[in-house]
Amino acid sequence: SQRHYRSPSCGIRGPHLRTVCVCDCLGQKREMDILETNAFDRRQRRNTCCVLFLYLLPFFASCTLYFYLWIPDSAPSLLAAGIKAAPILSLVFLVFSYNGGRSLMGVAGGLLLSAGGDCCLIWPELFIHGMSCFALAHLLYSFSFLSSRYSAISSSFSFYILYLPLWLIGGGLYVYLVPFLRLDPEADVLVPAIGGYVLLIVIMATLAVRTRRPLVLLGSLVFMASDLTIALTKFNVFDIEYERHIIMTTYYLAQLMIALGDVKAVLEEDADDIHKWKRS
Repeated sequence: SQRHYRSPSCGIRGPHLRTVCVCDCLGQKREMDILETNAFDRRQRRNTCCVLFLYLLPFFASCTLYFYLWIPDSAPSLLAAGIKAAPILSLVFLVFSYNGGRSLMGVAGGLLLSAGGDCCLIWPELFIHGMSCFALAHLLYSFSFLSSRYSAISSSFSFYILYLPLWLIGGGLYVYLVPFLRLDPEADVLVPAIGGYVLLIVIMATLAVRTRRPLVLLGSLVFMASDLTIALTKFNVFDIEYERHIIMTTYYLAQLMIALGDVKAVLEEDADDIHKWKRS
């Protein structure tokens, strides 16, 4: 004779009771795993915000020092160069701490080159050298935006519409600048150099749009706005009031957003790996 069992919880009688109980246990285990993962994610986000805040204190402190001393009005010196580059170097430390050595061929390397460009621009006669440093920085940013942690996000056709204004602004700005560049004593060098620089920053901004990551996208656009202001004021196209304040504020803001965007991309990549490991 076949035995019958009765579950006190579900009220099922019959030989299928054991299968039902096993399913219930598996369902409860899966639900507990989901709750554990959500709790882990909340703790990670809270801890990450606290750590990032501590890492960013040197950046904000050095920015405050730069604007308090207002370095552009001081005489060129190694001290002025160090104070100007200090906020960017603090971002290098932030990105390197999260991303490790691989970031030296990406955003951390671009920030290091940017710091070198900042030091060069303290001395007006090193303008070409500083621009070359920033051009290489944009090249490293572009390589970073092509990496797997950025390319994992798919792009829709509607997002490609943003590419056209970027190229129109970049090309139009260069065509507009060429007559002013030819008035400079170093026109033979500046005309092709500025053209190459504009090409690189537009490529960098285009690849940033492709990532569809808000911080990286906004950082690249603000960077373009900062460089646009430099070009319009340095070559006497327009006389903008408080142009140095605008240039440096947008520049530091752009670098901050690009650095945080890169850290966020790495954290999301690590979180995905943890979730995949948990599911396996």
